[in-house]
Amino acid sequence: MSDDHKETVVEHSADSKEFGHAADEVYNSTGVDGRIGGDAPARPAGWMYKGYRPFGRNIELWYASPKVQLLMISLVCFLCPGMFNALNGLGGAGLPPEKIYVGSNCSVALYSTFAVFGFFAGTITNRLGLRPSLAFGGLGYCIYAASFLSYGHTENEGFVYFAGAFLGVCAGILWCAQGAIMMAYPREEAKGRYISVFWIIFNLGAVIGSLVPLAQAVNDKYSDKASDGVYVAFIILMAIGAVLSFFLCNADKVIREDGSKVIVMKNPTWGSELKGLWETLSSQPWILLLFPMFFCSNIFYTYQNNALNAIAFNARSRALNGLLYWLAQIIGAVINGFALDYKGIKRSTRARLSLIFLVACTFGIWGGGWAWQKQQQTRAWHSDKANKNAPQLDWEDGGKFLGPMFLYFFYGMYDAIWQTCIYWYMGALSNSGRKAANLAGFYKGIQSAGAAIFWRLDGLQLEYNTIFGATWGCLAASLLIAAPVIFMRIQDHVSIEEDLKFSDETIEDVVAVPEKHVDA
Repeated sequence: MSDDHKETVVEHSADSKEFGHAADEVYNSTGVDGRIGGDAPARPAGWMYKGYRPFGRNIELWYASPKVQLLMISLVCFLCPGMFNALNGLGGAGLPPEKIYVGSNCSVALYSTFAVFGFFAGTITNRLGLRPSLAFGGLGYCIYAASFLSYGHTENEGFVYFAGAFLGVCAGILWCAQGAIMMAYPREEAKGRYISVFWIIFNLGAVIGSLVPLAQAVNDKYSDKASDGVYVAFIILMAIGAVLSFFLCNADKVIREDGSKVIVMKNPTWGSELKGLWETLSSQPWILLLFPMFFCSNIFYTYQNNALNAIAFNARSRALNGLLYWLAQIIGAVINGFALDYKGIKRSTRARLSLIFLVACTFGIWGGGWAWQKQQQTRAWHSDKANKNAPQLDWEDGGKFLGPMFLYFFYGMYDAIWQTCIYWYMGALSNSGRKAANLAGFYKGIQSAGAAIFWRLDGLQLEYNTIFGATWGCLAASLLIAAPVIFMRIQDHVSIEEDLKFSDETIEDVVAVPEKHVDA
């Protein structure tokens, strides 16, 4: 046999500390282009793992890679939740001001079911797998948009409320699956960038979606509602997103750049996944201190959409504001996501700095919001029929329009910073796909409970100043409660041994085992 011929022999002991330590290094380290030592480990045969270099760049991609799967889930959310955000960003889902209560009540139904199913969505997602979970989740968005198209002709409130409740079930499962992908697929040092890229693509959906009503109303200064064409466009785009979900692969097929796999349960059952919910909390009970931040992460939409955008602006300016709001989210995600991964500062220090930055944004942006809000008319004034035809702000109003427009823009940036921080905090606590799904379920469930409560406050016709004050107060208090977790529990690194405690997999199942080449 030729002297050049080499035989690959894998030498390890699954029980040895030395192997565990080496595996941990492989699991969390990077080389050139994200590969160990600059050389890509061998991948399994099959089309999912066939590499290619787009545009001749020195980056190799394959279908079952974290990057490609992140792109695909981003496109699903671009087309489903992204269009949902564009629709609701119009204020009252595009309904005229006197019918906004229908949108508020629909949101109560949506977030009430979202809260229940979202909390247990980790169990459902881990048991069924990501692909069917995402496809089912996308279905609800199409029905939601169709219900508002129907309402414009039939005024059937029951269908709207049913669609909202059904979307709550679907969205809880979709967002849980999305969270598991975004937090568990990337390596530790890349999680901020993955979150940022997802948030950019996701909010591009809302940006492009906002162009639809803007194009419809650009020459109509006096319109106060969305047209049928707006709803039809949203329905078509959401349906495409639901179909795209079927083209993702499940987590157990994904292989990272360093050859490692995502930690999941090899043999999940309904019993094991329900038990996993409890184990997630019992093993790290201090996670409960993050729940107030979860609760607050969607409550500001009530005030921003219905008390600011829908009340103060006419239809075409509301559409423009929606466009700018989601553009601001992209800017916020870029800045925050890449800052959270800055390698010049330890991860634990970055976590503390991010909390301080959140506190500054909370008092800076919302303080400016109060300076504007306290000068506005009351809800009772807006409800008075004598003021029904009072002029609303239009982009031709110059400086009078620019102030609240920029305020709304910074509210969008604040939303992105808040939510990317929460995802990053959760991702810093574990690299396990199973635990990430449960954390994402807790996050979306509790988030939705907060949203349901605040949409109900709007449905009860509370004064706008009261809703503003409750929102601002909750945001500030939640940061104070979460501070001990962020300052003391986020470490610079989570070992693979720690992650495997929450799974029935072994190191050999998830790590590219170091190989030794010897002469034959």
